[in-house]
Amino acid sequence: MFEKGFMKKMKNQSNIILKSRFLRSLSPLQRYEFLQLCHRRKYKEGEYIYYQNDPGTGMYFIENGRVQLIVETTLDDPAKGELTYDLSPPESFGALSIGYELRRMSSARCLTDCILLGFFKPDFETLKKRHPEIAVKFLETVSTVAMKQLEKTTRKLAEVADTHTAFSLQFTTYYEDEEKEEI
Repeated sequence: MFEKGFMKKMKNQSNIILKSRFLRSLSPLQRYEFLQLCHRRKYKEGEYIYYQNDPGTGMYFIENGRVQLIVETTLDDPAKGELTYDLSPPESFGALSIGYELRRMSSARCLTDCILLGFFKPDFETLKKRHPEIAVKFLETVSTVAMKQLEKTTRKLAEVADTHTAFSLQFTTYYEDEEKEEI
């Protein structure tokens, strides 16, 4: 009745719908609607999905395969090399590019042949029109992730530098950005 490949695809996508940490604030039906806007992409082992410092255009959910995020630190200190993080289904990556105009903080390379579901900025615009409630929940999740990262980073910076430096950097960045917008 159904092709073997079709059933495997449905199982993999169900895995994302039911187990994705990023989508857990959405109901199963909302997750399904969200994933209907995603684009299925196939990548080969060793292929790069994007590079560090590229403009962020969207996020990805891993349907099948393994992806490595690579942070090149050699620009700051050549002795440190690079940091890597390995991801597998149903993980996602690149979410901050949806809610914010950010450059990629890492490169993403396939460790195996991969099938990814891409969700891009135009898809988010469509989501806002079709399902505003899902779009709000999605953006709340992106904002929560960003705020947790900011909090952890500020606390860690306070440990290695000092509290004054950590928090003054946070505040001066805010006010500098505000002044640029006024110009």
